[in-house]
Amino acid sequence: MSVLYTAEALSTGAGRDGRVATSDGRLDLQMAVPQEMGGSGDGANPELLFAAGYAACFHSALQAVARQRKEPIEGSSVGARVQILPNGEGGFQLAALLEVVLPGVEPETAQSLADAAHEVCPYSNATRGNIEVDVRVSDD
Repeated sequence: MSVLYTAEALSTGAGRDGRVATSDGRLDLQMAVPQEMGGSGDGANPELLFAAGYAACFHSALQAVARQRKEPIEGSSVGARVQILPNGEGGFQLAALLEVVLPGVEPETAQSLADAAHEVCPYSNATRGNIEVDVRVSDD
C-alpha cells in the first residue's frame, strides 16, 4: 500500500499539560487538562483536536460522496462532539457524535449520504469497532 500523506506531531512537557507541535510548524499548541477533568482548561486538549480533525475529514468524505452521486450539498456542515468516558475497567474510552447538516436536501437522501461518508471517511474506518460513533442528520 502506498502512503498518500504522513502527518507528524510531537508532545513535550507533561502530555495533557504540555505542548504539542507538528513537524511542519502549522500547529504549535499549549495543552491543558479540561476543567471538567480537574485541570485549568487553559489550552487545547486531545479531544478538541480529535473532534476538529474528525469533523473536517468527515465533511470532506461527505462532499466526495455527494459529488460522486451528483447531489448538490451547498452550505453543508459537519459538527463533531468527542467525549471521554470511564471504560469501567479503570481506564478511559472515547465516544463521538457527528452531526451532519445538509440544507435543502431531503432527509432520506441526507441520511444516505451521511451513511456513505461514514463508510469511506478514514477517521470512521479507524474508529469502527473501537468506539461508539453516532452519525446524525440535523436541520441546524
